[in-house]
Amino acid sequence: MAGKWEKIVSITKSGMRIIGQMKRKVRRGKRIALLIDGPNILRKEFGIKLEDLVEALSEIGDIRVAKVILNQYAPQGLIEAVSNQGFEPIVVSGETGVKLAVEAMKEIYNPNIDIIALATRNAEFLPVILKAKEKGKETIVIGVEPGFSVALKHAADYTITMGGEGQ
Repeated sequence: MAGKWEKIVSITKSGMRIIGQMKRKVRRGKRIALLIDGPNILRKEFGIKLEDLVEALSEIGDIRVAKVILNQYAPQGLIEAVSNQGFEPIVVSGETGVKLAVEAMKEIYNPNIDIIALATRNAEFLPVILKAKEKGKETIVIGVEPGFSVALKHAADYTITMGGEGQ
């Protein structure tokens, strides 16, 4: 299919670099729901900051919903930092996956949202991406190596890969 390219953005300590192209031209001003799998993405070893995620999405549209799903072991400092950055922290006991899927489904059916952006590496969210596309939403997955699901990368309309130096 002509014009079907993949956009991959790599975020490093030295900044963001485009290492691919977009599948299709994106109109600015799209309304984005960003849902972050906190325990999977906001790990110290990855060095991913919330502002990096916002910057990566800024050329695509406006973030209207921004939620970070965290488990009960999240440090209070992280919860406060999430809130101070303008994100809604949602703390759950146990696994965060079910809550992330529920929040994503809410946004899939939200008529004021054009794009569902999931920040996760986990392939268990593939059905969420597929449902979003079925309902006419554009999809973005934001992940980090190692362990970024190949299935998620291929299913989403856009893929953003983030990582430290050398990625």
